[in-house]
Amino acid sequence: MLYAILGLGALGFVFGVSLSLASKKFFVKLDPREEAVIKSLPGTNCGACGFPGCSGLARAIIKGDAPANACTSGGTDVIKNVSHIMGVEAVIKEKEVAVIMCKGGKKEAREKFRYIGVNDCKAATLIADGNKSCTYACLGLGTCERVCPYGAIRMDDNHLPVVDEEKCTGCTLCAVNCPKFIIKMIPVSNKIHIRCNSLDKGAVTKKNCTVGCIVCKKCEKVCPLGAITIVNNLAVIDPLKCDNCRKCVPECPTDTIENYFVGETRYASLIEELLEKATVRSATG
Repeated sequence: MLYAILGLGALGFVFGVSLSLASKKFFVKLDPREEAVIKSLPGTNCGACGFPGCSGLARAIIKGDAPANACTSGGTDVIKNVSHIMGVEAVIKEKEVAVIMCKGGKKEAREKFRYIGVNDCKAATLIADGNKSCTYACLGLGTCERVCPYGAIRMDDNHLPVVDEEKCTGCTLCAVNCPKFIIKMIPVSNKIHIRCNSLDKGAVTKKNCTVGCIVCKKCEKVCPLGAITIVNNLAVIDPLKCDNCRKCVPECPTDTIENYFVGETRYASLIEELLEKATVRSATG
């Protein structure tokens, strides 16, 4: 028994010395800039930059494999700090925010069956591609809300996600976790959105959802800059061409197009209501 204990102790001593010598021999000194960059990054490890976490991005920046402004969720301050550490000029990119390209909630979109299961959009798609008649629609189970590390998404009473643009950092976690691909990252300066994701023909979309794009092409015709085109049975806005002129908003017969400018009329039927009220007030003078 004594010899066994002594033997184990000797082996432990030998292994300990070996590990100590190996750690010194193979020690790789960390670039102090890398440590500084890691401290400057938000630390959420969201992966939006395309690298494995903030430490992976910091290593890539130091090696020159990623630019100093590669962190999409850290904001202006992070870009400035990292650029300063790297000794380069800070190139500030416009902030992008998540936009929900579907407004077919429980009230507007038909259901083909009642879903009873795991409260997760990915799980729900495993059963007949989800319970909505429109196979492109938001399932409303809040997966995007739960994966957002910044609390920028909440589910409303109509079972639709609502994005807080102030809190949204553009990390893209909600977009990559949406099984229906209804969340798009759009420059924050673009405030006019066609909130539909359906690629069905207009008649089918109209049958499945009261607020879906029916491909009437009115928005495309009225746009003075050619920023709206019909792609695969869906009107699509090119954010690089759109100047937020708002001319398309009152033309949409299904309220699919929304105006995100705070304090302004949101969609077509609301504009019509305001015009009717104004006409009545004018007539009763």
